[in-house]
Amino acid sequence: MKKLGLIGFPLGHSFSKKYYLEKFEKEHIRGIDYNLYPLEDIHQFPDLYQETDGLYGVNVTIPHKQTIIPFLNELSPEAQQMNAVNCIQIKKNGEGYHLKGFNTDAFGFEESLKPLLKPHHSKALILGNGGAAQAVVFSLEKLDIPYQFVSRTKTDTNLTYTELNDTIIKEHTLIINCSPLGTYPNVDTCPDIPYESISKEHLLYDLVYNPEVTLFLKKGQEQGAEIKNGYEMLLLQAERNWVIWNEV
Repeated sequence: MKKLGLIGFPLGHSFSKKYYLEKFEKEHIRGIDYNLYPLEDIHQFPDLYQETDGLYGVNVTIPHKQTIIPFLNELSPEAQQMNAVNCIQIKKNGEGYHLKGFNTDAFGFEESLKPLLKPHHSKALILGNGGAAQAVVFSLEKLDIPYQFVSRTKTDTNLTYTELNDTIIKEHTLIINCSPLGTYPNVDTCPDIPYESISKEHLLYDLVYNPEVTLFLKKGQEQGAEIKNGYEMLLLQAERNWVIWNEV
């Protein structure tokens, strides 16, 4: 039996496990299982892949997306630039192993965003500057879209929410929420921006996908903006992982 899985800690409800097990069933893929491997300490990782027969790939979630890197032999260009890994290809190499880290979040974000982009979506606001924003930054740079961070704390590289005004909102017609605000069960929260300045020229993208329409997206929609949640991004990165794991 070949095995795939997810490492992180703690691991509660897992989109990945449900997604891949349903995929195996629907596509009649036999001989592969997907399991959860909660690792409180990343130093447990070598024991996991050396002692789990048939393990040839894993997803990586918090808090190990960066701490996993020293355990890998190779990084893909995007994982290297983002300094974060969410997918590992494990190949037996004689008596040892070759582990390559990838980041497929950027692929998922970019491919789900591109069909919605119009020429006037020429500048972006990124709400939140945590780990989730790295995939967005990578993709926007690749698409040659200038961006401005917004967060609660002022730094040399970002604005604060209180600095946002009508002019800034109108100038940045692509607004991406990379904060967890609005995620179930806290559905009554959203980033504090001047929504009244949003127009039909705007595209609002929320990395959150539960609920399907967050308060952030709802407020944009009420102003006539086009909206998109993060669910397709999740599906696309999951399918990209599958391709990576099964590359010869």
